[in-house]
Amino acid sequence: MVDVNQLRQWGRNVIDIERNALDNLYQYVDSIEFAKACQLILSCTGKVIVMGMGKSGHIGNKISATFASTGTPAFFVHPGEASHGDLGVLSENDIVLAISNSGESDEILTLMPVIKRMGLPVIAVTGKPESNMAKHSVVHLCIEVPEEACPLGLAPTSSTTATLVMGDALAVALLQARGFTKDDFALSHPGGSLGRKLLLKVSDVMHTGNELPMVTQDICITEALYEISKKGLGMTSVTDSQGKLAGIFTDGDLRRVIDAGVNLRTTPISEVMTAGCVTVSDGILAAEALKVMDEKEINGLVVINEQQQPIGALNMLDLVKAGVI
Repeated sequence: MVDVNQLRQWGRNVIDIERNALDNLYQYVDSIEFAKACQLILSCTGKVIVMGMGKSGHIGNKISATFASTGTPAFFVHPGEASHGDLGVLSENDIVLAISNSGESDEILTLMPVIKRMGLPVIAVTGKPESNMAKHSVVHLCIEVPEEACPLGLAPTSSTTATLVMGDALAVALLQARGFTKDDFALSHPGGSLGRKLLLKVSDVMHTGNELPMVTQDICITEALYEISKKGLGMTSVTDSQGKLAGIFTDGDLRRVIDAGVNLRTTPISEVMTAGCVTVSDGILAAEALKVMDEKEINGLVVINEQQQPIGALNMLDLVKAGVI
């Protein structure tokens, strides 16, 4: 068995070496080339086509995905497949972001004549400023690292980390330059939890129409209980003679009136309801409604319109089902 302290030390060495590689990356992000790359992509009316072979390809795939989700249309194209038809994805308004630590990827260099013929600008991301890929590019982003974390100097480690971080630096700089917002981000992530929190409104989850528990304030508690049981939300809204919200009566209120010995058959709901209850509008985010419930320590809300009339209701379970929680 290998000594556990030795294993830990090897792991720490990797982190130290890769941290040093990222410190070295500052100079390349501070360069005019980085700013040129950002300006070139910002002015692009087409797509950013990302290419890379092997480990660079895996990193390129992630970079293209980050671009696409943060406001920069991008696709990853495998250079090997590009030579057999996939290059057809290129259009005259695109930009090519070519990644190779050595800058000598045969698969990418083979495509350069076609890319040049189409007049597409190339941004090369390499660790060798004097490489052929760098020479074929209009902008070169250097990701040279002092050493790989692999003790053999063979497995891409520090170099792939530096490439990934360079891609993130580009994506985030572009995001901020475009004024990209959380709402914009949510539009490209509608199926994720973040998308649900940023896109789903109260109107999307509330109960309306016949599902809305609602009684008038002159009925007795027993009749209100029937409405609560029928609608299954653990509460009912209570309206006045003009149809405006007068209050709310919940399961919790029921326990309190029973403890107090109130006659359920003769006492009007108006005497035991919670007047001036917490309400929301249907236009706010469901996540905001959740925040209100958390702050007020309540499990349900009545939704009202501008005329103070109940138009919907929701409870914590509705938000759980909608994936907001």
